[in-house]
Amino acid sequence: MNALYFYLFLIVLHPYLAMWWKSFERLGYASWKAMIPGLNYFYVFKAGAKKPWWCLLMLFPGVHIVMWMAANVSYIRRFGYFTITDTAQGIFFPYLILWKIANDPQLTAIPETNWANPKDVNIRANGDHLVLFLSLPIIGHAVAMTLSFRSTKIGKKSKFKEWGDSILFALVAASIIRTYVFEPFQIPTGSMEKTLLVGDFLFVNKLAYGPKVPVTPLSFPLVHNTIPWINIRSYSTIEKCSYTRLPGFGKVDRYDVVVFNYPSGDVTIFDPRVPDGLMGHDYHVILLDEAYYFYNMSMTNIEKQGKQSEISERVLAEYRKQGISDDSLAKMSETLNTKISDEFNEYMLGKFMRDMSPWLKMAYESMANEHITYSRSQAGEPPIEHFGLLYRPVDKRENYIKRCVGIPGDWLEIKRSVLYVNGKPAEVARYQNMGYDVSGDLKEIKYHLLNKEEEEGGYGYVNKSDYYLDGNGNLSRIFLTKEKFQRFKKDFPHVKLDTVSELQYSDQKGYYPSSVDKFTNMHYFPNDPNINNTVSDFTKFQIPARGMTVKLTKKNIAWYRRIITAYEGHKLKETKTEIFIDGKKATSYTFAMNYYWLMGDNRNNSTDSRFWGFVPEDHIVGRASIVWFHSGAHGIRTDRMFKAIE
Repeated sequence: MNALYFYLFLIVLHPYLAMWWKSFERLGYASWKAMIPGLNYFYVFKAGAKKPWWCLLMLFPGVHIVMWMAANVSYIRRFGYFTITDTAQGIFFPYLILWKIANDPQLTAIPETNWANPKDVNIRANGDHLVLFLSLPIIGHAVAMTLSFRSTKIGKKSKFKEWGDSILFALVAASIIRTYVFEPFQIPTGSMEKTLLVGDFLFVNKLAYGPKVPVTPLSFPLVHNTIPWINIRSYSTIEKCSYTRLPGFGKVDRYDVVVFNYPSGDVTIFDPRVPDGLMGHDYHVILLDEAYYFYNMSMTNIEKQGKQSEISERVLAEYRKQGISDDSLAKMSETLNTKISDEFNEYMLGKFMRDMSPWLKMAYESMANEHITYSRSQAGEPPIEHFGLLYRPVDKRENYIKRCVGIPGDWLEIKRSVLYVNGKPAEVARYQNMGYDVSGDLKEIKYHLLNKEEEEGGYGYVNKSDYYLDGNGNLSRIFLTKEKFQRFKKDFPHVKLDTVSELQYSDQKGYYPSSVDKFTNMHYFPNDPNINNTVSDFTKFQIPARGMTVKLTKKNIAWYRRIITAYEGHKLKETKTEIFIDGKKATSYTFAMNYYWLMGDNRNNSTDSRFWGFVPEDHIVGRASIVWFHSGAHGIRTDRMFKAIE
């Protein structure tokens, strides 16, 4: 339901259902004041809680429900309704009591609670316990019992009333700050190394770009999308707001470090073991891999062995036609096995990709109903059990953090791991970490330099996790920042460093892509079998901007499918020759939102826009401003505390 209806109910309809105009005069206010939206809540809070300014808190989505409950409870208590049953009604359904108050002219407002009178204190004790419990279940009572440094004195509020009020409005204040001002965020993965480290705790500045009004305001306070330990979702979709961003101090600039809601998280695998489980990973790619797993498992071993034998015989016949003897073929066993394996994979994927729909359906039903994913077992890992599939609204999708390298209207291209923005090499962040394949005179490299971890004050260029050794113990790949690259080249001039690259076959003239190539293409944006992008080489494209119109063709529609459907809410249908949007033939499309391109500074170890594409403006949360704390593998690092993010 649209949030507007909730506000109309709370502000306009509720005062009529509560019949405040019949009881206002007994509180000393003119009855007409009960009929003016906003003003009526001013006097309700003034009469019940002695804090009329609380009416302003009704303006904040999410908080408005809590304040509505507070208004009702404080109001009915002015007329003597204090018991636990009365309090529960006031919180969840106050209209029976409000009807009694309105229609009993003999029921007058009572004085405020006299905390020096044990009778006044006792009559409200159970109700105060309920408020404290609902504010912070169990823990609230533990806090009240253990952290009350004074016993209850005559004339003072009971500790349960005092702590109930304190905790409730601390949560209200914290919710407002977290939603509209800044939010804490912890770095869970290494995609931003060395700019940000696993274990960094950040403040996300929401005023930088303007805070978003929550799409799902009815939410458990101070958690994102799942309540810890009990693993249930923390929000309700009964009330929903449309995308609204309040004014901020600026806009997203190129090279800002940005926190955003994961664009591919509309459908997600509900696994709260972040980041070790599947939550936050690209459901659409996992679905594809699961579909291939089921297709692969549908073939018996006899069928597979028969096909492999058929391919083996054909490959041997081809070599024999070239005049290669059986003795020579026996020495080529490794080459033959590789060729046979490649052709078998080509056969399997070719058949799978000719009609994936039944296998995609089977994979979806398995994940949704059996709550398990199998595809990782193809890589030797055990299947993963989870809680099934879940649709998440925009504001409840997982929070990610990357660097914005492209803003609306920019042209981007990646060549040999070099990012070009509008035809020029992009700015290289100070701590951007790049991968290099190592070759040349390796003997001069002093391995003890690599084996001392930098966090411990060693001279090492990198941590142990930032380089690979081959089977012979030789350095084969190393990850370096710009500064460390220059230092490494100076210290080891005869060692060759080549940027790690996965070249596009589309650059090779006359190359015909295989089914394996096409299947691989579906793992990189725009996730189309006929568009060849890799981590290091990306076809030139333009980032959509609000109001920009593009001509739609069968060749470029792949870049915009997700924008048209998932982000801007239209129905898309494609035939062999035509494109239809919302049932009408379309030859062009005008974008309703701005989009951004975000990439991790740890370029060779980052799942980012290269995999899931554009980030819509309604997914932008805020700018990462400062590291305020760090607790990682080496404990607390004071050198990272209150460190500005570059």
